[in-house]
Amino acid sequence: MAAVIDRTIHPGRGTPEDAWMACAALRDAPPTSAAQLVPMRSRAVVVAPHPDDEVLAVGGLMSQLARAGRRLALVAVTDGTASHPGSRLWPADRLGQERPREQARALSRLGVMDAEIHRLALPDGGVQRLYLDLAERLVQLFDEDDVVFTTWRMDGHPDHEAVGHACAWAAARTGARLVEVPVWGWHWARPDDPRLPWHRARRLELDEATVQRKCAAMQAFESQLRPDASTGAAPILDPGSVARAARPFELMFA
Repeated sequence: MAAVIDRTIHPGRGTPEDAWMACAALRDAPPTSAAQLVPMRSRAVVVAPHPDDEVLAVGGLMSQLARAGRRLALVAVTDGTASHPGSRLWPADRLGQERPREQARALSRLGVMDAEIHRLALPDGGVQRLYLDLAERLVQLFDEDDVVFTTWRMDGHPDHEAVGHACAWAAARTGARLVEVPVWGWHWARPDDPRLPWHRARRLELDEATVQRKCAAMQAFESQLRPDASTGAAPILDPGSVARAARPFELMFA
């Protein structure tokens, strides 16, 4: 799980969304569909490092799959309790209760009502050191007909990368298919960046109603969208992250 050089995440200083919208590689990625990604007899398993990653990554896809009546499971690796270090407003115990509730509200707004939910409660910010434990637990959850959606193995956030690697390991051992999705990668990378595996990129178009559901789901994560008055910290999800969630497509590495 070696780090790739120069993938530092600087809050509020990421690549502007209008630059991505002008990116030829993003525009020209081959199209895909929910039916192509998740065949009729398969189950979609979304593995999220933190509550909100599932919506940022594949909220539109999850909404499409739910509307089509496909089987869907969510693996919540952590409860996101380290998002506000030193906060009196959002201490870890409060986050541990609120962020799963926010996640449940977001799923409801996507129309995802009957998904299997697996909460692993690993420590937020500490997934790397528990990589093998996580991989072994995922082996118990994956089936050979599953299509696993998770964060890209070079996404830039340690938890995201560890989860991506653990999913790849578990998928290889169970026969599940792995699909990776950048979340923080949009922040540190640049348009046409050769560090992104563009040859694996597939573009899932979202209709207006699906985009609206995804945007409504994002608004469920109030703890991440408001500044912290007790520390003066800016919102965890900056305007760039919110703008990316409103795209009329989702990009994944299949």
